[in-house]
Amino acid sequence: MTPAVKVFPAQKVEEFCVDVLTKAGLSTNWSAIVAESLLCAEVRGILSHGVVRLESYIQRVETGVMKMEARVTTEMDEQAVALLNANNTFGQMAGHTAMTLAIEKARQYGTGVVAVKNSNHFGVAAYYAMMALKEDMVGCVFTNSSPAMAVYGTKQPRIGTNPIAIAIPAGDQFPIVLDMSTSVVSRGKIRYAALTGHDIPLGWARDIDGKPTEDAKVALKGSLEPVGGVKGSALSLIIDIVCGILTNTVLTGGVKNITDTSGPSKTGHFFSALNVSKFIDLRLFKANVDQVIRSIKGLPAVDGGEVFMPGEIEYRCSKRRMEEGIPLEEEVLRSLNAVAARYGAAPLTSCAP
Repeated sequence: MTPAVKVFPAQKVEEFCVDVLTKAGLSTNWSAIVAESLLCAEVRGILSHGVVRLESYIQRVETGVMKMEARVTTEMDEQAVALLNANNTFGQMAGHTAMTLAIEKARQYGTGVVAVKNSNHFGVAAYYAMMALKEDMVGCVFTNSSPAMAVYGTKQPRIGTNPIAIAIPAGDQFPIVLDMSTSVVSRGKIRYAALTGHDIPLGWARDIDGKPTEDAKVALKGSLEPVGGVKGSALSLIIDIVCGILTNTVLTGGVKNITDTSGPSKTGHFFSALNVSKFIDLRLFKANVDQVIRSIKGLPAVDGGEVFMPGEIEYRCSKRRMEEGIPLEEEVLRSLNAVAARYGAAPLTSCAP
């Protein structure tokens, strides 16, 4: 059975999230950043990292394992590098602060690298990588996450889906934006499927005995499949070391799941910005990227259809949803309105035409 879906104007969804977050106690400025990151995922079709996360974030604050708003402090700042401490507040606050600083450093030094310790889930990684595009820079983002994937050749989950996002500016073409988890799919997609009553394809996950499963709820108790087998497993481990050990936040396997309210998440992030103009004339770089994009898109497709660049489908989806509205399934809408009711915020009810 197809779940009931209602469509809402993107601006209305964003305003709703700001209203809920503000009434829950987050300042207006930071509420806008968190809401913007959720909307970024929603319009790009990354539903697992969109507004479905709102209630989980607030529940973590309600249970005392995450701070509503703490000052992001500086533990080290030397030339092109810095280490920030999120002090267990919203990952979006830490992420936006860190990427902004990385971009500032890249203007001066050609590159900026900022790591973050003691943070939380920060939404979709592409949101931060794409911040660099506005400055004609290359943005690169890593984050670690709770154990969801077994190290290749083992059964018990020990490494996270640990995503990586890289954004590259172009000229007339869409920017190239890679945003991928090191598992075949993010754990959030499986959690979203479990919430909305969908099965998952074989090849996404295994049960606790290491056998492939199509049951999303069973998969959440088992292990996700690494992308590319041993390669995805190794890449996840490397990201975990950079985000968790380099920042002195937590050892591999120690990050807590967003739904685990037994203690702070202890998530780490890594942000970098690369100033293209320090290496090559910016116009030449963009023209060459455009040329590469056109040449690849001009290649014959296996199925006779269109060839897409990384991030192109998401850009098109974003444009369409900003114009036509955001579809929300009944269970997601129920979750949103439940948290709104707790804080006296107006429910999300009016649909788009």
